[in-house]
Amino acid sequence: MSAAALGVDAGSTTCKAVAVDGAGRVLARRVEPASPRVEEQVERLVAALRAEAGAGPEVPLGATGYGRKRIRAGRTLTEITCHARGAFSLARRPGLLVDVGGQDTKIIRVGPSGEVLDFAMNDKCAAGTGRFLEVILGRLQIPMGEVAAHAAGPAAPVPVSSTCTVFAESEVISLVANGAPLEGIVKGLHRALASRVAALARGASAGGLDVLMSGGVALNGAMVEALREALGRPVAVVPEPQLVGALGAALSVLPGAPAA
Repeated sequence: MSAAALGVDAGSTTCKAVAVDGAGRVLARRVEPASPRVEEQVERLVAALRAEAGAGPEVPLGATGYGRKRIRAGRTLTEITCHARGAFSLARRPGLLVDVGGQDTKIIRVGPSGEVLDFAMNDKCAAGTGRFLEVILGRLQIPMGEVAAHAAGPAAPVPVSSTCTVFAESEVISLVANGAPLEGIVKGLHRALASRVAALARGASAGGLDVLMSGGVALNGAMVEALREALGRPVAVVPEPQLVGALGAALSVLPGAPAA
């Protein structure tokens, strides 16, 4: 089956691209660390998707993310719109979408047709985003693949009180120097980020909507659990959470798609 549309989400830390068929099903996907030369990266990824999914030059391309204005695409779309549409397509229900990205955190109230009812964003400080974990776990030399093991350990969470990533990094260095267990520090880091995200989510009028989670941080089970505890509600990770924005961009340019 040939692709009917393509979508790109040129994010701050990763670049995602998908090809979908006429029913919106993902036929091919690509996820790479973001390159400073986003134009060249996207051209390469899109060319690979077109070849894999049998998409000729007439197949439309939608673009979203921080680098969207640097991409030669048929349409550029806001991240809020694309994430709502992509998450609704994957979850098949409305909900309160929590998207923790590398540079911002988005809280989107998604309606019964995938429309945006309300949203809030944290884009002023890295302490409320995935960058917070990336910086400090990197300083602790803990690979992402080992985070779950540390978070599952018996040590109690060690509070990390600094509300700035730079200051939190210094605080964690002091905790290590004073003998605090790494397991407890890792738990404390996740709890600190989850509390900030939860505060943002509570500010959005959620009603009884299910909480959905997307973004690269949703692949971190320790963060999903910490957010569940902070909200006191179940948190469902949407399938292929990193692709939500790119999928929404592709769905927005599908022939016959409702206006975004």
